[in-house]
Amino acid sequence: MIRITALFQILGLFLLVLAGIMLIPLVYGLFIGTGIKPFLFAITISGIFGILLYFGSRRPIKNLSQREGLLLVVGIWIASSLFGCLPFYLSPHFTSFTDAFFEAMSGFTTTGATVLADVEVLDPPLQLWRCSTHWFGGMGIVLLGIAILPLVGVGGMPLYRAEFSGAKSEKLKPRITETALALWKIYFTLTLLEYLALRLAGMGEFDAVCHTFSTMGTGGFSTRTASIAAFNSPVVEAVIIVFMLLAGMNFVMHYRLWVERQPRSFFSDIEIRFYLALVASASALIFITLVLYHTYAPATAFRESLFQVCSIMTTTGFVTANFEVWHSFPQLILLALMFIGGCTGSTAGGMKSSRILVLLKVVGREFKRLVERKGIFSIRLGSTIFPEHTIQSLLNLVCLALVVNSAACLLLALTGVDALTSVAAVVASMFNIGPGLGAVGPVEHYGHLPDLAKWILSVCMLAGRLEFYAVFVILTPAFWRS
Repeated sequence: MIRITALFQILGLFLLVLAGIMLIPLVYGLFIGTGIKPFLFAITISGIFGILLYFGSRRPIKNLSQREGLLLVVGIWIASSLFGCLPFYLSPHFTSFTDAFFEAMSGFTTTGATVLADVEVLDPPLQLWRCSTHWFGGMGIVLLGIAILPLVGVGGMPLYRAEFSGAKSEKLKPRITETALALWKIYFTLTLLEYLALRLAGMGEFDAVCHTFSTMGTGGFSTRTASIAAFNSPVVEAVIIVFMLLAGMNFVMHYRLWVERQPRSFFSDIEIRFYLALVASASALIFITLVLYHTYAPATAFRESLFQVCSIMTTTGFVTANFEVWHSFPQLILLALMFIGGCTGSTAGGMKSSRILVLLKVVGREFKRLVERKGIFSIRLGSTIFPEHTIQSLLNLVCLALVVNSAACLLLALTGVDALTSVAAVVASMFNIGPGLGAVGPVEHYGHLPDLAKWILSVCMLAGRLEFYAVFVILTPAFWRS
């Protein structure tokens, strides 16, 4: 039996944490003397609901079950977007609650799709909050909360499994709380390093903070409407490329490299090698196309191809060029990279590189079986041999993703959105990319879409961020049976 009142109590604690996080842009607004009103109301509302849920609900007696963990994870993400959108909704720059919720969901799920035609009109505290949602959502709101769950006597393993359901999710420490803190320390250290690098590259303090949050969360919100192209700085782009690639790698492997001092384990990891090989090969193909078909100078072609490949592959979504005017060949390459995404256990979205690699090996095994019908072939990734039930689960996940993708595209088309935009918007939202093609291209926005389309895409963002099963399993009758 699912203990709903116990989950409300934990959800109340998360709302209090969210209200505390909102104090950061509020304090900044007090310091510069502007933009504090939306945060005063948002903090008050979030705090009141948090107190009511926390003190008005019964404390859980035992650790969370797997079903309770799944339900709580979905509830936390929805509540974070619902209350996290209040600063947007209470500001004069968002015309409806739908737009505000869409922006917040896009922020926390690190999608980076925006409804704003002009980003610069936002007050600096709202800009800071907008990019902060990427940073807190990137490593995972749930993972942050795991460190405080022992305060209410709740174990965090069910939440950890629901948040990091990839093949390479694993505990680094004997206690799950220590694992969460270890990952957050690495995340914070990389954040600090990127901020310092951007400052040295010539970016201002405020812009450096905001773009660091967006990069490490692989989100893509920028303080400029033109995104990174507004800075027109090869050095800034180089810094962001490096940290996008790092954020798209498995944080377990970062722990092996930086904490356990095992560089061989890091560089021999087959997923990281496959991930970097895809970045290199895709960049090379787009570079050749830009030089041959668009007569780009080699230096410009290299700079724009590498940046856009890294941005799309890591699902960050920063833009330095309008790739919608490029030849269709590089556009299709970027579309394929949207499906693939970064590594498991990273802040990136997509299907994840290791899963794609396993799928390729499954296809290769079927070819072998056609030739050697009596042969027994195992699927191996590095030193790991995957059991058949794991492979079946992966195939089921891919099938579910395709079904959800197709259904969402059809629903978007029913709202009056054209075919190309429907497909691109769903892919960009479901795999947490941000910019797509058509009417939601790299220099466009989502504000012109119908409200119903925005709610459909918001569901896609959440489903993609939690890798589909966690969202849709709670809609099945079997989930609620005792």
